[in-house]
Amino acid sequence: MPQETAEYTHGHHESVLRSHTWRTADNSAAYLLAELRPDATVLDVGCGPGTITADLAALVPDGHVTGVEYAPDVLDQARATAAERGVGNVTFGAADVHQLPYADESFDVVHAHQVLQHVGDPVQALREMRRVARPGGLVAVRDSDYAAMAWYPNPPGLDAWLDLYERVARASGGEPDAGRRLKSWAVEAGFTDITAGSSTWCFATADERAWWSGLWADRTRLSSYARRAVDGGHATTADLDTIAEAWRAWGAAADGWFSVLHGELLCRR
Repeated sequence: MPQETAEYTHGHHESVLRSHTWRTADNSAAYLLAELRPDATVLDVGCGPGTITADLAALVPDGHVTGVEYAPDVLDQARATAAERGVGNVTFGAADVHQLPYADESFDVVHAHQVLQHVGDPVQALREMRRVARPGGLVAVRDSDYAAMAWYPNPPGLDAWLDLYERVARASGGEPDAGRRLKSWAVEAGFTDITAGSSTWCFATADERAWWSGLWADRTRLSSYARRAVDGGHATTADLDTIAEAWRAWGAAADGWFSVLHGELLCRR
């Protein structure tokens, strides 16, 4: 049986959820929205704290959204998010994307945001997403590509951050440069009708820089990623301190700019 062989690099520390709860359907799934029918049934894989999931539920008022997460500890927050938004057409549960607990052809849309970079077998994950999608339905995936991220200025330590993050992520069984690989994985998974594209997040205003640099500085020192970096022999705590300071230096730069590239796919079943 396929198993989740990767460990989620970030965990669910507050500094991680600070980023995840910022995500919306508009800023993280815009490539999908025109495809949603009001009565669609949607599976949101890797729903995390549920902000995108709740948005999707609001966009399919006559349909239903099922949010699933491999790490069930965050599902209470997802349920609370949906309740706060007043959306009742959504349910949540635990599931492994390598072996989804749903019958063939169960959903009109199967969506995963920033998931395939963290799983042990992304091709098998896509096969499972394809299996549970109805004929004519969609599998929609979006993942960042760390090696394609760009920033200015470049204080000492940010190049070391990228090198360290990629080593830790791969040691955990994931692929941090997933964005560029999505189409290849989808072809291998059996899709033939694929629309591939890309989009970016950009952080450049003072508030955006403070938020992005602050969450990465904290993630570098306090999250599961920090523990994996040290325990795995990839970095010392002093190395992490240096990288965290680099993030804060970048955030304080009046001319600071950071762009995150994402690969995106709409795969017709």
